[in-house]
Amino acid sequence: QLQLVESGGGLVQPGGSLRLSCAASGFTLEHYAIGWFRQAPGKEREVVSCISRYGGRTNYADSVKGRFTISNDGAKMYLQMNNLKPDDTAVYYCAADSWATGCPVGGYWGQGTQVTVSS
Repeated sequence: QLQLVESGGGLVQPGGSLRLSCAASGFTLEHYAIGWFRQAPGKEREVVSCISRYGGRTNYADSVKGRFTISNDGAKMYLQMNNLKPDDTAVYYCAADSWATGCPVGGYWGQGTQVTVSS
């Protein structure tokens, strides 16, 4: 079965760090546009960070620049999140799209993992 499986969410204090992982099952992430998205309660889903197909371009939302880092080893993608803030609280989703040239639009999506930043 082709799917993405996420892990690594949880509760963390402001200023703390978390690393999200997203494993591809049944396929590799090579030649896919990949990315992380998040959706906070009452808000629309937003792009956090993406790597274009073939890895030529990496994008970050302004709100996470300098704090979050996206990476990919072909089997998994990761989102290292440092200096977390309460506004980062959301359900985080990973995605992989073999057709998109920028951020994923369709393709495969993870089940979502909750990240809560609170003291």
